[in-house]
Amino acid sequence: MTSTLPAASSGASSQARPSTLAEGDYKVADLSLAAFGRKEIRLAEHEMPGLMAIRREFAEAQPLAGARITGSLHMTVQTAVLIETLVALGAQVRWASCNIFSTQDHAAAAIVVGPEGTPEAPAGVPVYAWKGETLPEYWWCTEMALTWPDGSTGEAGGGPNMILDDGGDATLLVHKGAEFEKAGVVPPVESADSEEYAVILELLHRSLASDGQRWTRIAAGIKGVTEETTTGVHRLYEMHRAGTLLFPAINVNDSVTKSKFDNKYGCRHSLIDGINRATDVLIGGKMAVVMGYGDVGKGCAESLRGQGARVVVTEVDPICALQAAMDGYQVATLDDVVEQADIFITATGCFDVITNEHMARMKHQAIVGNIGHFDNEIDMAGLAKRSDVTRENIKPQVDVWRFDDGHAIIVLSEGRLLNLGNATGHPSFVMSNSFANQTIAQIELFTKTDEYPIGVYVLPKHLDEKVARLHLDALGAKLTTLTKEQAAYLGVSPEGPFKSDHYRY
Repeated sequence: MTSTLPAASSGASSQARPSTLAEGDYKVADLSLAAFGRKEIRLAEHEMPGLMAIRREFAEAQPLAGARITGSLHMTVQTAVLIETLVALGAQVRWASCNIFSTQDHAAAAIVVGPEGTPEAPAGVPVYAWKGETLPEYWWCTEMALTWPDGSTGEAGGGPNMILDDGGDATLLVHKGAEFEKAGVVPPVESADSEEYAVILELLHRSLASDGQRWTRIAAGIKGVTEETTTGVHRLYEMHRAGTLLFPAINVNDSVTKSKFDNKYGCRHSLIDGINRATDVLIGGKMAVVMGYGDVGKGCAESLRGQGARVVVTEVDPICALQAAMDGYQVATLDDVVEQADIFITATGCFDVITNEHMARMKHQAIVGNIGHFDNEIDMAGLAKRSDVTRENIKPQVDVWRFDDGHAIIVLSEGRLLNLGNATGHPSFVMSNSFANQTIAQIELFTKTDEYPIGVYVLPKHLDEKVARLHLDALGAKLTTLTKEQAAYLGVSPEGPFKSDHYRY
């Protein structure tokens, strides 16, 4: 696979099923991996009962017919099932990953080839994703996923009419592009406060030079965005408060069947998987520090304790800190334990949680990893700038950083999501919950656009409960049914919803 980046403005043939995709309609690592990817997709479909039930329920109605969905979400086997569900419901789809390390190349190949295509004549969905992208490649892939082929744009003028986002990068690119077009100028690249933002500014400088209204047109054609994760939702609320949000958004993350399942149980599974694949060290008996005790941190702490680690939690929120203490964890500051702990995991959504000064104080061979969405929870930029440290790559996404004083630390996935960089992310069953919510949210926004003025919304409780119901049979779970008298006593319908919107599960 070449890393040469063709111009995003070049035309690509319209996506049609099962028309053959031209070479410029996709960029993945290796189409010969498609058969392997297709086998894993079939296995995942069995483990994703909720998402497959929604596919069957809406297949005839085609509620997403006419939808042009840009997806920016980890290109995994589970995401492949989501993509093919959106297509089965009538949507045209273009996809990029939301992380430079999270793509599973066989899954990306299978989606490009499609169930009816071959590596020689791919007939699937345009995907721009491969494991190990550079930052310029990553943002080019995002741009390409947002660049709709000539002739299929209707009145939108070159872009999607829906975004399915994870972390908010696709939404960010559209908003920054439109913002700078309105101002008539893009800030100088030298003004960027990070390497990644410099890449974004370079991209938008090129875009503004070739078409001064491109992103404005794209933004005007977007009906809405559905956002997958805590960090992306935070961005949406910030934009809405500032009055800069350009289209309505559904906060999928705060659906109970997403945050209380994907965030907790998914991380409980995938954190340990990532650490084990990366290092193969014995976790039992070691001291592990989990920074942040939200839903993600709770799952991480539980999994580490399950392996026999002595878990310490750091927190800024007194409620979460009290929860951690009541759950039996020591609650301390990082400075209290930085020289004693063996494993450090960030799960906060904040930046500089672990500074380069902290890493200089860690014990020899301490393992440092992040399971929050962005790579700035660990000060990797500061670590790289130090003159007293050298980096040695051990294997993909595992680096030893050696300090001149003789001690070294092991950093996983360059400070990015270790559960996807060093492992394969969350298991299919828990992702079925999240992606069922995403599909329902896409249908809701696309078919009821007039009911959603610009703002940030959550799905109604009855849809949350529907997603949960769709997964019970697979686990052999049976619900008790309220009598009419019991329901009246509780003030609910026998069919639900059973809890108020403010109920904390």
